[in-house]
Amino acid sequence: MPIRQPRPGDDAPPLDLRPWHVQSCPMLDPIPLPAGIRTRFLDNGRGLMMHLLEAGEPGRPLLLLLHGFPEIAYSWRKIMLPLAAAGYHVVAPDQRGYGRTTGWTQGFDADLAEFGPLNYVRDALGLVAALGAAQVACVIGHDFGSPVAGNCALTRPDVFRAAVVMSAPYGGPPPLPFGGQPAPAPQGLASPAMNAALAALPRPRKHYQWHYSTRGADAELMTHPAGLHAFFRAYYHHKSADWAANRPHPLPGWDAAVIAEMPTYYIMDLAQGMAETVAVEMPSPAEIAANTWFTEAEVAVYAQEYARTGFQGGLQSYRCTTSGLAGREMQLFAGQPIRVPACFIGGAADWGVHQKPGDFERMQRLGLADMRGCHLVPGAGHWVMQEQPEAVTALLLDFLAALPPG
Repeated sequence: MPIRQPRPGDDAPPLDLRPWHVQSCPMLDPIPLPAGIRTRFLDNGRGLMMHLLEAGEPGRPLLLLLHGFPEIAYSWRKIMLPLAAAGYHVVAPDQRGYGRTTGWTQGFDADLAEFGPLNYVRDALGLVAALGAAQVACVIGHDFGSPVAGNCALTRPDVFRAAVVMSAPYGGPPPLPFGGQPAPAPQGLASPAMNAALAALPRPRKHYQWHYSTRGADAELMTHPAGLHAFFRAYYHHKSADWAANRPHPLPGWDAAVIAEMPTYYIMDLAQGMAETVAVEMPSPAEIAANTWFTEAEVAVYAQEYARTGFQGGLQSYRCTTSGLAGREMQLFAGQPIRVPACFIGGAADWGVHQKPGDFERMQRLGLADMRGCHLVPGAGHWVMQEQPEAVTALLLDFLAALPPG
C-alpha cells in the first residue's frame, strides 16, 4: 500500500523514511556473532526482506546455507568463518517464517501455498539474484533446510551447482502414476491412518509432525513450564549426542509399533505437547555447565528470536507435509534424482537419519545420482554442525575441493 504524504494540518506523525524492515522491527538487539561474520538485510525481490549472516568476500564462489527447525541463520555460526577462509562467500539467511526475515504472512490461517516447497526454492533464487550472483557453488541445508537445498538442486541445477544435505536424507520426489495406474494411497507422514495406528497402541502415541500441524502447537511450544530458554535447552539436549539414549538404527517400515521405537521427540505420547515432552529431559546443572557446543549465551539467542516471532512460521511447512500439499507439488519431478554432485552429512547419534523409514537407503540408491559421500559423524546427534563443527567443516571442504571448476 502506498504511504500517503502528510498534509498541512494533519495530526499524523512525520513520515518514517527508514527502510521498512527497520520500521517493522525497531527494537531488535544485535545478535552476538563471532568477529568476521557480518549481518544485513536484503530484499530478495519476492516480497521478503531477508536477514542474512555473511562471511567472506562477495564475488568469490557462493555457498548458501539453509537452516532447519527450530533454528535460524545463527545455527551456521561455527562453520561460516572456516569456509570463508577457504575462499568462499558464505551466506546464511533466516528462511521464510523464521528469525528477522520479514514479508511472510503470520498466523495459522495464512495461505499454506506460501510455505510450499517450491516457494522456498523461489526465495533462494531471488536471494541469489539479489546478491548479484548467477550461480551457487554449493547449497547446503540442515534439517528442514535439507529438502529445501535438495529441491533447489533438483529443480535448478543450472544455478545450484552442488548440494549437501544434512541430518534429513533426501529420498527424492514422490511417485506420480502414469498410464492409468491408480494413485497410491497416502503413505507415511501424509497418511492419517499412520497416526490413528499410533494412537491405538497400548501406549497411545502420535507423530510429532502431526502434532506440529495442529492449531495449538505454536502456543504449546511458547508455554514450556520454565520458559523458552529452558525449552531450547531441553529440546536441543534431547536430540543431541549428549542424550545417551540416542542410538538410532534403520527401521523396516511405517508400522506403528516399529516407528514407536523412536524417542518421544519424534513419536510423542498422545496426551502430551512437545514442551512437556522435552521438559522431563532437561539436562542437569552440571551437564549444562559442561556443554561447550551450546552455551547459555547461545541458547539465549534462540529464545530471544523465537520469543518475538513464535514458531508458526516454521510449523507451516509441517502442515504442508501432513496435508499432502508438499507431495502434490513435488510430484511434478517424480522419478528425477538430484544430478549435480551431492553428499550427505548426519550425526551418528541422530535419529533424524532414520525417522522416515527407507529414505536414507532411497537417497543412496535413487535420490542423489552423483553421490560423492555419505557421512555419519561420531559424537554428533541432530545438530551436527553445532555439535561437531570441525568435523563437518573438514567434510565440506573435502567435498568442495573435489568439485569441477566453475
